[in-house]
Amino acid sequence: MEKTLLVFVALVLVSSCKGQKWTPPGFCHQKKCPEFKVVETNQDFEERLYVATEWITTKVESSKSSDLMAAFSRLKNYCQKQNEAGYEISDDVWPRLITVTEGEDSSAVSMSWFVPPGTKTPENTDESVTLQSRPEDTVYVRVFGGFPSIESGQENAKLLREALAKAGKTFDPNTYSGVGYDHYISFTHHNEIWILAV
Repeated sequence: MEKTLLVFVALVLVSSCKGQKWTPPGFCHQKKCPEFKVVETNQDFEERLYVATEWITTKVESSKSSDLMAAFSRLKNYCQKQNEAGYEISDDVWPRLITVTEGEDSSAVSMSWFVPPGTKTPENTDESVTLQSRPEDTVYVRVFGGFPSIESGQENAKLLREALAKAGKTFDPNTYSGVGYDHYISFTHHNEIWILAV
């Protein structure tokens, strides 16, 4: 009887561990998005552990909407060109990131799109678009709604930095990403600010 019970417990444990698959949250709109685990949640932010990810990234000349649209077009054209060449880079993914690195005299801005795991990617020959690998990282996240803008991103990055300092977290004070999961013309928006832990 004891041996039978032991075998039964082992089978239950194996079956419960087998096949566990990550399910993207609702704000990913049933599209592939980066896998993460929530480590901690508090009133002002969430701490997430993201798996290693791949992105396509292009520089944004300024925060003007015309420069943001030009960056968007570069990434979309890159995906289309690579797909015509037999690769599988989708432009129908979430999230889309706008990363701002603030310096003493100026800021550097880039736009990135997530590349799902297993995507067949080319050797990069396009100087305006780079393939970027990000290691597993702890990311602090502030969620906010409303129409996304550079101004709302800056304000929410400021609020997240203040909350992280108050909570005693160590983080990169110069870089943040504004993260979007919805089309620009959507009626509702799930926006996030990401700041990397250090």
